[in-house]
Amino acid sequence: MTEAQDKLEGTPLIRPSATDHPLYEQVVEACRTVYDPEIPVNIFDLGLVYTIDITPENAVTIVMTLTAPGCPVAGEMPGWVADAVEPLEGVRQVDVELTWEPPWGMDMMSDEARLELGFM
Repeated sequence: MTEAQDKLEGTPLIRPSATDHPLYEQVVEACRTVYDPEIPVNIFDLGLVYTIDITPENAVTIVMTLTAPGCPVAGEMPGWVADAVEPLEGVRQVDVELTWEPPWGMDMMSDEARLELGFM
């Protein structure tokens, strides 16, 4: 094992969210208003939102993925998310980053999403 691999061992694949920030729940609810047009479930419950990071200055960074790299709305979805979060009172700026690591899988969906899609 190389030194770099050793340092990565135990590092989470998805950076934790700022769940203790006062704006966190509002940002989550705003993300829940955005839907993948091909799936009747919001992107948060689908598990497409990996990290919601909010600085003390209320700058929001959202790291998200899509169900597949060839998703037809790949170029538009980050803008939809930013448009949903930016109007929240107190939010100073929003950056939405797309990532493909780790790849999205159906195991990332919430129980509600699984139920709605008939997987439970």
